[in-house]
Amino acid sequence: MLHAAILAMVYLGSALMVYNIYGFVRFARSVQDGAEWGTEKRMFYLPITLLVLFLLGYLGVGLFGNPDLLVSGILFGGSIFVFVMYRFLERVTKKIRDNERLSTDLLVAEKSNQVKTEFLATMSHEMRTPMNVIMGLDTIALKDPDLSPQTREYLEKIGLSAQHMLSLINKILYINESDADIAAIKNDEFSLSAALSQINAIAQTLCEGKGLDYAVESDDTIHDACVGDETQVKEVLLSLLDNAVKYTEAPGSVSLRVQLCEVGDDAQTVSFTVSDTGIGMSEDFLSQLFTAFSQEDGSVTSRYGGSGLSLARSKDIVERMGGSIGVTSVKGEGSTFVVTLPFAVASKNEEETAEANAPAPDAQQGVDSLEGRRVLVVEDQEANAEIVIDLLEIEGAQTEHAENGQVAVEMVAKSQPYYYDAILMDLRMPVMDGLTATRQIRSLDRPDAQSVPIIALTANAFQSDVEQSLDAGMNAHLAKPADVDLLYGTIKRYMYEKPCQGE
Repeated sequence: MLHAAILAMVYLGSALMVYNIYGFVRFARSVQDGAEWGTEKRMFYLPITLLVLFLLGYLGVGLFGNPDLLVSGILFGGSIFVFVMYRFLERVTKKIRDNERLSTDLLVAEKSNQVKTEFLATMSHEMRTPMNVIMGLDTIALKDPDLSPQTREYLEKIGLSAQHMLSLINKILYINESDADIAAIKNDEFSLSAALSQINAIAQTLCEGKGLDYAVESDDTIHDACVGDETQVKEVLLSLLDNAVKYTEAPGSVSLRVQLCEVGDDAQTVSFTVSDTGIGMSEDFLSQLFTAFSQEDGSVTSRYGGSGLSLARSKDIVERMGGSIGVTSVKGEGSTFVVTLPFAVASKNEEETAEANAPAPDAQQGVDSLEGRRVLVVEDQEANAEIVIDLLEIEGAQTEHAENGQVAVEMVAKSQPYYYDAILMDLRMPVMDGLTATRQIRSLDRPDAQSVPIIALTANAFQSDVEQSLDAGMNAHLAKPADVDLLYGTIKRYMYEKPCQGE
């Protein structure tokens, strides 16, 4: 009985060794197929050869030897050990391959995301460049005092359509921005009443174009001097008003109500309510309203248009400003959106203190007029350069043009100190780009190299582009097509009273 058990252990060990040899051969082939081994693949022959020799030894002991319990136990245990090690190696190799596959997938995803970012950046540049020409020429034409009323009306409508087109471009770019970080929220002081005046002027025009009534109600207890991001506030409200007009048919109405919710010593919370008597939305759809690309009905989209991005972007902006946005709607009766935003406020005493502590007129605090100021326009597109030059010269500025960054650096290097009052710098240019040109200008050995204002005026509109501009030494970043008032204001803000020659 004992002898039979001993032989059973020997032959079971032999059978297990046969399986081990088969498994190791399969394992070796899979490893060899996964990499270029060359002559090194011979190393896999050694363990297979050893396992075959072990198997022959097992069979020799079983057939011709007289094994005892100890020997048979060692042989059987050896087969189990080899089996465990083979399975362990197989698991480790599989884990390594899975990690490599994940790494490869991650690299592919990163590459895909990079390609998408580069594509959208290129599309942004290509779309904004002609938009800059359209909006620039429209602005210049509207400054002609001899325009007939009808022509002026046409030009104003062209401007509104261009602004709408620009908003669509911004929404497309939001797809990429939302994958990372969208533009940082600014905290600058602005006049809320002035911002609302601009918003109401646009909304009134939109409503008149569709035969709608537009009503405005504003709480006169709201502190006008707010601290926040005026541009983002206007974008959100104009987006809501644009949607309200879009989905409302005549005879209908759109309204904006601005109310003070909370007030403190240095802060206030304001609510903005946009209501319409339009087509409304079903209760089931409201839960996904603020999701990108969400649209309730394909037939509605075909009739009214829309990208499905504006509300998702608005919600994103509002929440980044620390506010909230909500909606109520009844199908066939209309919708009401309520945006609540907190603002810091500047008290009258603070304003007086700031004015009293303002630097002397010859300090770098900005100027009131561009009259007689010399601005270098660095732009490779001739049409864009001509438009910017015309806009600057309308304000009395003197201009010079450089067709690329290298020419700009040479012009600055050859000029007298403080010759240029400001430089408007494009980013994408042949020969030398705007970032490189800015760094070289900042490194010039001249007294105005660090102080001359350099402002990016470019179709590169991503937040990463803004960060690169500032890192290169620029004072500000304006995306084409830049609002004319913003362009003038930015130049005046960074331009300063020049010291006398020789100081």
